[in-house]
Amino acid sequence: MFFLFLLLCATVAYAQEKPLKPRPDAFPPVPGALDSKAVTMATTIEEMAGWDRYPTYETYIAMMQDWAERFPGLCKLDTIGTSIKGRLILCMVIRGEGTHNGANPEFFYSSTMHGDEVTGYVMMLRLIDTLLNGYGINQQYTDLVNTVDIYINPLSNPDGTYRNGNSSVSGAMRYNSNYVDLNRNYPDPFGTAPINAQQQENTAMIDYIGNHSFRLSANLHGGSEVMNYPWDSFTSSENPHPDRDWWIEVCKRFVDTSRTYSNSHFRDVNSQGYIEGGDWYVIPNGRQDYINYYHNCREMTMEISSDKTVSSSQLPEYWRFLQHSLVNYIAEIHTFAGNIGITDAEGSPSAIRLYPNPTHDKVFLQGETDSDIVVLDIKGREVMRLPAGTQSIDVQHLPQGIYLLHTGTQSAKIVKR
Repeated sequence: MFFLFLLLCATVAYAQEKPLKPRPDAFPPVPGALDSKAVTMATTIEEMAGWDRYPTYETYIAMMQDWAERFPGLCKLDTIGTSIKGRLILCMVIRGEGTHNGANPEFFYSSTMHGDEVTGYVMMLRLIDTLLNGYGINQQYTDLVNTVDIYINPLSNPDGTYRNGNSSVSGAMRYNSNYVDLNRNYPDPFGTAPINAQQQENTAMIDYIGNHSFRLSANLHGGSEVMNYPWDSFTSSENPHPDRDWWIEVCKRFVDTSRTYSNSHFRDVNSQGYIEGGDWYVIPNGRQDYINYYHNCREMTMEISSDKTVSSSQLPEYWRFLQHSLVNYIAEIHTFAGNIGITDAEGSPSAIRLYPNPTHDKVFLQGETDSDIVVLDIKGREVMRLPAGTQSIDVQHLPQGIYLLHTGTQSAKIVKR
């Protein structure tokens, strides 16, 4: 009996200590991750009615144009840019009727920057269709579209997805047509790995994001099922994200909602279904950290399917357990009042007010400062120290990014653009 007890303990210990599943965007790609699945293509909009097919490139373009024509009061079609081979990188902008005054916060979904991770591609197309057709009928969708400007980019690497031609996603590859991993090709805010040449697709995406004020976003991937929140560049013990507690609550709500429809999902990396990116696998030059750091926008990476290319017949099942979580995540934009969170020692909002913030040159302080004013970069390194009572800070010499201001027990955040 004692031997059996020891054997049980050893088994439990092994289960607890076994390594996490390798991250699917590890470089180079994990062997065996590119499983071949049964893929059926839709060559017309009508063939997408059951949402159990992948669209050809031409069908994708036709679907986006069709929505823009049928719902002119609710949406408009933006072109983010073009791929190296000239394919369009599109974004559907959805706003409530009569709410085009710029007062609503801006939300951004983007999918399939790795061309072979196409589950999110179809999920985003179906989300567009659901929000547009549900407006005025479904109260949740109506309220959401009336209170948030929703931007959805279903396909950000079309050359990778349609590597073998516009007629099929079979044979899709992770990279763009220059064989570059787009999720290793963003400026690294922490300076650990400079890039050789920024790719055309990413340049267009950076320009588009820079021309908007997105507050919350998500980047959809495949190959695992887990919510990956920032930072990717560090482990949580090295440098936890200032909004870590908020991220955990958001991820937990996403996963818990999904599991009410299918309890077997979001379990292949860990039991929680969410993880800080660097605790899974540290990566440089990723989009997630770039957007969080440089654009004052909370972005996470959603790994939504264990298979990178889900069989066409499984797509409706993935929508069934993801639909409500994807919709609810947009509404999370209303769960935080300020920018990326910095609070004082007691956890209450700082009494210091900074304006304009974000800024390109100077930021002005409102509130009493009875101690030296210390400005730190996101890694905690002091970049500036000023005497108490300073009313303005010149930051134009600092690189773009997020900086933390401390004076006494008060803290605030400066966003330099």
